[in-house]
Amino acid sequence: MVRRHVLVAGCVPVITTLALAAVPARAGLRGAVPLPMTLAAPLAPAALPAPAAPAVLTAPAVPAAKPPPGMLEAIQQDLNMSRTEAETRLLNEGRLLPVAARLKERLGARFGGAWLRTKTAHTLVVATTSAADIAQIIAEGAQAEVVPRSLAQLLTIKKKIDAVLPPLPLVSSVRYVDVKRNKVIVLAQEPQQVAVFVRKAGVIPGAVTVQPSVEIPLPLTAPSYDLVGGAAYYVGPVNRCSVGFSVLKGVQEGFVSAGHCGRKGDVTTGFNRIPQGVFQASTFPGGDHAWIIVNKSWKTVPAVDSGAESTVPVSGARQAVEGASVCQSGSTTDWQCGRIQQLNASVTYSQGVVGDLTRTSICAEPGDSGGPIISIDQAQGITSGGSGDCASGGTTYFQPIGEILTAYGLTLKTVRDAPSAGAGTDCGSYPRQLTGTLVKGQDDYRPETPYRSAVAGLHLGCVNGPEGADFDLYLEKWTGLKWLAVVPGDTVAPDETVSHYGTPGAYRYRITATAGSGPYTLGFKTP
Repeated sequence: MVRRHVLVAGCVPVITTLALAAVPARAGLRGAVPLPMTLAAPLAPAALPAPAAPAVLTAPAVPAAKPPPGMLEAIQQDLNMSRTEAETRLLNEGRLLPVAARLKERLGARFGGAWLRTKTAHTLVVATTSAADIAQIIAEGAQAEVVPRSLAQLLTIKKKIDAVLPPLPLVSSVRYVDVKRNKVIVLAQEPQQVAVFVRKAGVIPGAVTVQPSVEIPLPLTAPSYDLVGGAAYYVGPVNRCSVGFSVLKGVQEGFVSAGHCGRKGDVTTGFNRIPQGVFQASTFPGGDHAWIIVNKSWKTVPAVDSGAESTVPVSGARQAVEGASVCQSGSTTDWQCGRIQQLNASVTYSQGVVGDLTRTSICAEPGDSGGPIISIDQAQGITSGGSGDCASGGTTYFQPIGEILTAYGLTLKTVRDAPSAGAGTDCGSYPRQLTGTLVKGQDDYRPETPYRSAVAGLHLGCVNGPEGADFDLYLEKWTGLKWLAVVPGDTVAPDETVSHYGTPGAYRYRITATAGSGPYTLGFKTP
């Protein structure tokens, strides 16, 4: 067993590409818990200085952005958390992920990986191969761990193992770097054969653990004019996959999806069977990604379907670390959440090996292939394959979005690219304006007659309240039974702005005087 030293810096089955051909019912996949089998002798522990006294980090004293509608509830359900725990987790992730990125850059070749600990992601652990880095890791509010091997070394080891393992017959379905154990893990259908190949690879003794497993991922493919992530699209008459993220290449608009869903030149139709686009490029195996250009009947939008008549905006593509919560939108399973388990995994499908995948605890089923995976509002990647199902639980692998954008020279479409309806929070510059007066604790619903949007599109709203007050703004949609708040603007401030890409229907704004009283101006723009 490899012994590692830690300094705490305080609080802060069958793997299948999920594609399905004309099967109306969900197809269950079987999985199993792997049994550990280590192929290495223990390494001597590194000497460390005496532990420093723990430091306590408090949450930043600034208004925190609310999570997108539906995400908090899904995390509560899928990660078995209370609402308070889910809120705390997202706040901690938002605070600690930038720290992980900074330390990775500073440590360079000594960086051994980073991961989040505790149910609420309370602690960020950063590993290094040098005890000299402990002070700067602690200074950033993280926990330091000294390990024998850097992340770069582990990735090199995994690459060597990938190179020696045969695609057929299948002896190992998955390889990944487990930074917490500082090892490369090989999930093996034939452990004894894999052990022979690992020795042939000539890797560092103790760096590899072979675990017997029956997990065999398969691509997640199944037999609107507005292009929202997670929506169904079809290649041919029966093969269904899921739209990933909207992208641009120059003036051409399109979306990314899984490579196993189609080949270059294949024609797609949308969820409504309306002609949609053409595959411009596709990679599978090796990678599992593609991009599809859409025709003028389809409008790309920076949003992901999160169910319940709601969408999540796409604001960027900052990469999350191990332990971070992520959610997937798919045309079969809708909206599912889990955690990132490992980065840089390799999977052997029956068609060949796909590398540089991220392994998650999200469940997925046939038809979800190509669907977007997002962390809060940051695009993470597109669904490749997995094992298990959403009845018994499963494992899902995704292709990171950065690799796809780089491979094809694409630009991710984000809400930051959307045209502004007004300058900053000056609601007087919005196309439609209304005024009113509120006292503390009072609500106002405007316009008095809710407006109806006949088409899907972007709703932009703004409220200016009196100085020193806290006026909140909510965009609400009529569901047929009740008014549902689809997007909140509820920071501790007199002014709020909201933006939401919504489907056709009736909408209104609710203005709430949470603190203070006085006049307000509401500005808004409809699709």
